[in-house]
Amino acid sequence: ESALPGVVAITNISVQEVRSYFNRFGPNGAGQSQMEETTSCGSGVIFSMDDTYLYIVTNQHVVDGATTLSVSFVDNAVCEAQLCGTDADVDIAVLKVALSNLSADTLSQITVIPIGNSDELDVGEQVVAIGNALGYGQSVTTGIVSALDRALTSENGTTSTYIQTDAAINPGNSGGALLNLDGELIGINTAKLSDTDVEGMGYAIPSNQIKPTVESLLETGTQPQPYIGITGTNASLYN
Repeated sequence: ESALPGVVAITNISVQEVRSYFNRFGPNGAGQSQMEETTSCGSGVIFSMDDTYLYIVTNQHVVDGATTLSVSFVDNAVCEAQLCGTDADVDIAVLKVALSNLSADTLSQITVIPIGNSDELDVGEQVVAIGNALGYGQSVTTGIVSALDRALTSENGTTSTYIQTDAAINPGNSGGALLNLDGELIGINTAKLSDTDVEGMGYAIPSNQIKPTVESLLETGTQPQPYIGITGTNASLYN
């Protein structure tokens, strides 16, 4: 209950190239490509506030390619957000919302979620996931920590370790909160295994991985990547 006002819904409006099917008699029967505006939804967590801005952490894939980002708060107030920076390797992004754009009523209802220590988690410990599931608004699911330091490799080839949980993680939950029973943020929900033979395998980025990434993004806007050779070639696996 105390954490619900600290979780937000994020709407990403982007422009993507799609293939038109109204002209199917071109070369090889393919239609022409055209640019279309698309909308996708995710979640975010309010983790900090100063005298000017409210800061929100979410997944990088939630904000990827955005031309406009908006945030919906617990009272359904909607406000445009600015992107502070992203780190694709960790799949973390930081947004900020100007406090001057929020009403006194909204400010009185929202809360900052305290960040817990993910290294103190135990397998079998009960956890709660909150997020904007399917874009319908906030939903709460519960489960346990199924495994710690579970290694997964992304489609870009980067391997990271995650908290595995059987709390239901659905589309739109990405960027939402995984909480311990003290209401502390111990992970950002980011992925799930989806297959007819798979049940209850969701994954969250541990809070102790999130904190240094967020600090770096607030300072520089990007997470420093390693360089190799004398020409300064970026060695990021995502490039």
